[in-house]
Amino acid sequence: MTAPSQVSARTRTSAELIRAEEPVLAHNYHPLPVVVARAEGTWVEDVEGNRYLDMLAGYSALNFGHRHPALIEAAHRQLDQLTLTSRAFHNDRLAEFAERLAELTGLDMVLPMNTGAEAVESAIKVARKWAYDVKGVPADEATIVVAAENFHGRTTTIVSFSTDETARAGFGPFTPGFKIVPYNDPAALEEAVDETTAAVLIEPIQGEAGVLIPDDGYLAAVRELTRRKGCLFIADEIQSGLGRTGRTFAVEHEDVVPDVLLLGKALGGGIVPVSAVVARHEVLSVLHPGEHGSTFGGNPLAAAVGTAVVELLRTGEFQQRASELGVVLRDGLTELAGRGVVGFRSRGLWAGVDIDPAIGTGREVSERLMREGVLVKDTHGSTIRLAPPLTITAEELRSALAALEKVLGR
Repeated sequence: MTAPSQVSARTRTSAELIRAEEPVLAHNYHPLPVVVARAEGTWVEDVEGNRYLDMLAGYSALNFGHRHPALIEAAHRQLDQLTLTSRAFHNDRLAEFAERLAELTGLDMVLPMNTGAEAVESAIKVARKWAYDVKGVPADEATIVVAAENFHGRTTTIVSFSTDETARAGFGPFTPGFKIVPYNDPAALEEAVDETTAAVLIEPIQGEAGVLIPDDGYLAAVRELTRRKGCLFIADEIQSGLGRTGRTFAVEHEDVVPDVLLLGKALGGGIVPVSAVVARHEVLSVLHPGEHGSTFGGNPLAAAVGTAVVELLRTGEFQQRASELGVVLRDGLTELAGRGVVGFRSRGLWAGVDIDPAIGTGREVSERLMREGVLVKDTHGSTIRLAPPLTITAEELRSALAALEKVLGR
């Protein structure tokens, strides 16, 4: 008899693979029942050979599609040379990555990490250190102001300032030092910021909350307030950044430059986890050897892929595609308003779509779309998120909207 470890996953059906996960994987996700085995561009294929149009793009981690040739080439080339040194030594790819990323953001210095949550955690530490070393906040009194309905990750510190009880329940005690104010409310923000405030940390667009887009002028108000009150503006662009909204960064829709940008997801090109804290020199220079680090942060493979990602964005092609195709997405959703869609919010190739609860939950609609060959993901209640690769064609986008129209008509 062949041992289970010797059986290729390709010999099992989707149903068998899903059942095989049940006893050995922690149940911290509730995936759609599709088992992806291959992918190219905007399309994925399951183990049985069924094809699906990917309208989620790994929550923006796949902004450039699956296996983009330039990114795959950069990864292959680096794999043949060097993959990891740790930061115990320098490597020959890191300087170029940091230079290119700093140039792209218009900021000065880069702290490379791996995951989005690591970037947020790193920014929290940096903001507190800056508050003590530069602003002069008394030791252990620094606070950070955040927005309700935020999603910055799921580490213990981050869920300490979440308002999502699913993320919080059972994980206390929580980390102190955070003030929560309503999103898109400059007056509440003004009231919360005081002499202990190290930073205001917000998402320019709240993705997990359902792609909530603030009123025009909100980001500019945050920038003006933080500058006037002498604290940092940290913009979490891990989902919204790197072309998704039609600009390189979502803050650019209001011509705002924060003190700190948090990047991740698409920065790794859908190949390796890459994240970064990018900031003004005055901010990141508060870190000294031994105070923060990561074995894999800034590794040569990540730096090579990240540099290739920055090169793709330097052309402006993907930002333009997101802007132009965003009109197609918005117009298509507008046509569905009142016909199963009770509301939506979109910017570039990113939308949160509120489905009439009488038609189904977001999960149910996602499953129906899966059966039509389109992959999306639900968020709270009856809301689904659309975030296709920026390489999608207008024809593919319209076919996804047609599939949504079909399932809403059931």
